Amino acid sequence: MASPGSGFWSFGSEDGSGDPENPGTARAWCQVAQKFTGGIGNKLCALLYGDAEKPAESGGSGPPRAVARKAACACSQKPCSCPKADVNYAFLHATDLLPACDGERPTLAFLQEVMDILLQYVVKSFDRSTKVIDFHYPNELLQEYNWELADQPQNLEEILMHCQTTLKYAIKTGHPRYFNQLSTGLDMVGLAADWLTSTANTNMFTYEIAPVFVLLEYVTLKKMREIIGWPGGSGDGIFSPGGAISNMYAMMIARFKMFPEVKEKGMAAVPRLIAFTSEHSHFSLKKGAAALGIGTDSVILIKCDERGKMIPSDLERRILEAKQKGFVPFLVSATAGTTVYGAFDPLLAVADICKKYKIWMPSHLRPVSRGSPSLLANSVTWNPHKMMGVPLQCSALLVREEGLMQNCNQMHASYLFQQDKHYDLSYDTGDKALQCGRHVDVFKLWLMWRAKGTTGFEVHVDKCLELAEYLYNIIKNREGYEMVFDGKPQHTNVCFWYVPPSLRTLEDNEERMSRLSKVAPVIKARMMEYGTTMVSYQPLGDKVNFFRMVISNPAATHQDIDFLIEEIERLGQDL
Repeated sequence: MASPGSGFWSFGSEDGSGDPENPGTARAWCQVAQKFTGGIGNKLCALLYGDAEKPAESGGSGPPRAVARKAACACSQKPCSCPKADVNYAFLHATDLLPACDGERPTLAFLQEVMDILLQYVVKSFDRSTKVIDFHYPNELLQEYNWELADQPQNLEEILMHCQTTLKYAIKTGHPRYFNQLSTGLDMVGLAADWLTSTANTNMFTYEIAPVFVLLEYVTLKKMREIIGWPGGSGDGIFSPGGAISNMYAMMIARFKMFPEVKEKGMAAVPRLIAFTSEHSHFSLKKGAAALGIGTDSVILIKCDERGKMIPSDLERRILEAKQKGFVPFLVSATAGTTVYGAFDPLLAVADICKKYKIWMPSHLRPVSRGSPSLLANSVTWNPHKMMGVPLQCSALLVREEGLMQNCNQMHASYLFQQDKHYDLSYDTGDKALQCGRHVDVFKLWLMWRAKGTTGFEVHVDKCLELAEYLYNIIKNREGYEMVFDGKPQHTNVCFWYVPPSLRTLEDNEERMSRLSKVAPVIKARMMEYGTTMVSYQPLGDKVNFFRMVISNPAATHQDIDFLIEEIERLGQDL
């Protein structure tokens, strides 16, 4: 926060090293910015401080202090060493930033302040001595701060305070001890790519306004199809806002493939359609059915074995039942890495059944794997923002049949997709998407792929798999732990109960299950209140609340797994 009455905003330490007139934290943070942004931070510092003032090393990392930034001069040399007036953010507003006349210097100073806030947060995200979360209940945060929107603008000092406050209470999803969801970690190259795409602020619907991004989407989707195993990377695809939307795309295309008249005439023109998916599958299949007018009752859940894999014989039985009722089976959704157990459906057997009954088979792919049985699928949902660690959001739908997605969604909007343009119109991809406005999600994945190579992603996934096996080996015979299913995890999901001492001698009956169901929620609540770590829990079928540990953060180590186990025991001993 800014010092009372100062009207200025910056970062520094208690010894005054944050003063830009001294070689301290302000310019040290410029050096950090250089490391994290490939020189962008250093260039900003050169513009703000002049060539003669180089960033200096400093260990200071204290709380924000009030200092004055140097503002613009009247000369035309950039950077220059002219004396500069102080920037007082209390008297500056958004209207003083670019595109305002002479707004360059205030803009650079303001963005450097924002960069300071971001870089401090990045560094803290990887510091195990910091909290994963500074938890407050909703009513506490609502009462502590004024979040309401007003008619009159706030000054930039207040805007910077909002940036800092927001990150203060943000969950550090890049923290090595955050295990709450599959999308964890904070990749520096992916972060840089996200900053770049926000700066470019363009749309993915036509080549004319996103030429490089459209080409990168083309080459990246082709590479992904090659990895799946489709010959020469043939087929089609699109990046979408998430796996749920990708799955809905798959359902739309499957319906269109079987009944193309549905596009113009709607569901009234087609018979009752039935989709099939595992009872452990993602909830997005039912959401998609609801959104498309197919109806959730038309999604049949197929039984799974004790490891969470779809049972092919039950699938075939339910398909025959639907056909006997006069319904039309049109889609079987298989999963390579289910949400809870991390189970892999028997894709080869499922594909054989789909081929036998001429049913569309989409696959939901989680790991990076070569020669995947998903090559037999008609479409594949692949979410790089999960196991590959790409910053949210980044999801792709890959379609085996080229042109089908375009025919399904195309509306020929003449104000965007003119047919007499001077370049190859196949690169105007917007008409095969449901969205008009579509964010540039591909650049994060492409830039990370260039930085890591395919082998780098494989190393990342292998490390996470090894950490999951390490956790499993520690707890499988440890007192106070019970595995939800027998055997090593198929993916990075490790599902287990922690049984506190008070329950270890009880008979396995309804009372024990009732008490055990309350253990994980209490431990999770205590984790959040202490801020030390986070791990997810849930019930499934007849199984009461258990911990679902999912590892995807490359920053995690054996020591972090050990810490999690010790923390669960510390927080649950008295239950």
